[in-house]
Amino acid sequence: MKKMKIVNLLKYIPILIGIKRDRDLAFNLVVKLAGRILPEYRFTWPHLAWWKDANFNEYLHRFDEDAGFNTHRRWVLNQLIRLTANVQGDTAECGVYKGCSSYAILKSNTRSAIPRWHHIFDSFEGLSSPSSKDSEYWARGDLSVGEGMVKQNLAEFDDRLTLYKGWIPNRFDEVSKLRFSFVHVDVDLYQPTSDSITFFYDRLSDGGIFLCDDYGFDTCTGATAAIDEFLQSKPEKMLALPDGGGFFIKSCTTAGK
Repeated sequence: MKKMKIVNLLKYIPILIGIKRDRDLAFNLVVKLAGRILPEYRFTWPHLAWWKDANFNEYLHRFDEDAGFNTHRRWVLNQLIRLTANVQGDTAECGVYKGCSSYAILKSNTRSAIPRWHHIFDSFEGLSSPSSKDSEYWARGDLSVGEGMVKQNLAEFDDRLTLYKGWIPNRFDEVSKLRFSFVHVDVDLYQPTSDSITFFYDRLSDGGIFLCDDYGFDTCTGATAAIDEFLQSKPEKMLALPDGGGFFIKSCTTAGK
């Protein structure tokens, strides 16, 4: 049956090639084809101006993400950090992977009139062991990237950052006396997400932003639960983003869901 469906879909390829210059017509055909395979998938209109932003695309290309699935999340991070231009405090990231998000944060820091240092926390051994509060999607060691690659990718900012190698939250105490304007958490699992928001919440300056890359993914139910549990008694609530992430602004009272 599946083979028959694929064969039937292949007959549309010459049509698609023939109309490739008509973007709307081609897009509508792609949607119809995909609907046969993934009927629950929701497409985005292909008319978004930021897709053609040269500087942003150059940034994506640097990390080989221009054709990946994270472009919306990268754009959101680049936009949200602009809200912290006049917020006092350093920046931090928990879970750096290859350094793409930290690169954007550091780039923003170089343009800021407020002197800022960037603090990166990562095991450089991939994810820790999932708990019973996490989905079965992840396993210990997933998303492992070596410290050397991150240092190489962020080399131009070497005089503006510190890498803290170790499992979260073991090295948080080293920055316990600092204030933060922007914190990005991308650790996918319940416990390290809980540890991160618990530590950084009180150290976020008023107007500072806490952005969780994993909030809203059904593969990261533990991370979502950790955030919601912590904010239950707080005036701020997480704003879920259409890219699968979420954020809140410190001291900005937010209506519940």
